[in-house]
Amino acid sequence: MDDDFRQTQTADFGGLLLIPADSGRANEWLVQWIEIICAAVFASAALCMVLLPPRSFSSGEHSNVVLGTMTICGIANDIISVERPYQYVHIPSEAPQVIEGSRPTADWPAVGKVEIQDLQVRYRPNAPLVLCGINCTFEGGHKIGIVGRTGSGKTTLISALFRLVEPAAGKITVDGIDISEIGLHDLRSRFGIIPQDPTLFNGTVRYNLDPLSQYSDQEIWEVIGKCQLQEALEEKEKGLEALVVEDGSNWSVGQRQLFCLGRVLLRKSRILVLDEATASIDNATDMILQKTIRTEFADCTVIIVAHRIPTVMDCTMVLAISDGKVMEYDKPMNLKKREDSLFGQLVKEYWSRSESTEPH
Repeated sequence: MDDDFRQTQTADFGGLLLIPADSGRANEWLVQWIEIICAAVFASAALCMVLLPPRSFSSGEHSNVVLGTMTICGIANDIISVERPYQYVHIPSEAPQVIEGSRPTADWPAVGKVEIQDLQVRYRPNAPLVLCGINCTFEGGHKIGIVGRTGSGKTTLISALFRLVEPAAGKITVDGIDISEIGLHDLRSRFGIIPQDPTLFNGTVRYNLDPLSQYSDQEIWEVIGKCQLQEALEEKEKGLEALVVEDGSNWSVGQRQLFCLGRVLLRKSRILVLDEATASIDNATDMILQKTIRTEFADCTVIIVAHRIPTVMDCTMVLAISDGKVMEYDKPMNLKKREDSLFGQLVKEYWSRSESTEPH
């Protein structure tokens, strides 16, 4: 998933929730430095033990040191166990799931027109703006590609669409309804999303495709056929009751991504978001995904956060973002022809990297 957000599970919109992906890179950095520090401490301790003369410490002193260390570690663990609930209690709650008196109609969104007006987003109070006054309109039924370098704010824009982060200013309207005025369930349940990292739940195939038991077996089998998962299910022999272990580790990455495609096909959402959905799958699965989206979502608004540049070449419009600002918004072929185009630069860089990695 992008520079700004990742996915995890929830039942509200396709079983997915986005959380900051930058935190993943920060965690990797933190783990790396902790390992380096630990290695340095252990090496220093081992060196001291080797260099010190024999019997520098008596057995009683050694026992006191060990006991003291164990006591300190126990106290630290006890403090953390108190600190965590205190931290969670003070986490601000999300907006209400349903706002009575401000609920959209059952067929909303019917057109899928998304209007973004002076949208400004920051992750914490007094933090710098991540999105700095985005203005654009996604016409209903159009296929929109969102491109930009790492950290430009592509997925932050998607998270604002799902209200995972509330705007500091500006608004997003979908078919004339300000999304900040309706409940989160009414908003998220009407959109579809296929994430970069597919999430499956511990249970059965039926539960993973239809966790809320809203659809019949016939509808589920139709979707399975469209996703080309029928052969894989026949090999499992139990059909819709086939086992899915935690995180779907008994299915391939490509099959997990097709499960996510199946969820959005069942929902029949007028707005579909692909957050770098093809980044971690093979070309064969990518072709299945793209073909199914072209046929099944031909009249829907499809918003694609691009990882592979060819994914957005057949889009109706391309939105190029840099440092949280709209740099250009036009048809992809028009942008490629412009010498100063950010999209044109990204296309050239993509193909130059592809050529350099090809075997000679």
